[in-house]
Amino acid sequence: MARRIPKKELEFLAEVPLFSACSQRELREIAKLGTPVEVEEGRMITKQGSVGREFFLVLEGKAECVVSGKRVAVFGPGDYFGELALIEGGTRTATITARTPMEVLVLSSAEFSSLLRQAPSTALKMMATLARRLRDVQEAYSF
Repeated sequence: MARRIPKKELEFLAEVPLFSACSQRELREIAKLGTPVEVEEGRMITKQGSVGREFFLVLEGKAECVVSGKRVAVFGPGDYFGELALIEGGTRTATITARTPMEVLVLSSAEFSSLLRQAPSTALKMMATLARRLRDVQEAYSF
């Protein structure tokens, strides 16, 4: 039997910029993906240079993004990370560490691929976010 998706969960997903163009049907399909995981403050979630096998959506809390020892971003509810390693099939480009207790939705590589198939509008938004993040890193390292 399919699990009933709480209205609150669908409303949260609809407010995530990545999913804002999704239909209610797409949001229901997205809500079926992933596993919610609690993360302790101070815990490293991803490590720059390691193999990436998951995508993370921040549900609660804050995380710091560090590239080559320099802080380039802070992620909060509705933000996400880990997509580049899955899209490219490469290694993690940043170290992400929980700065507060967090809850993240973790999607495996297969679930991430399913997400892109079920809600194609998310792929364009991810590309825009990747471009913005690249600019942020470039600015962080420019003199």
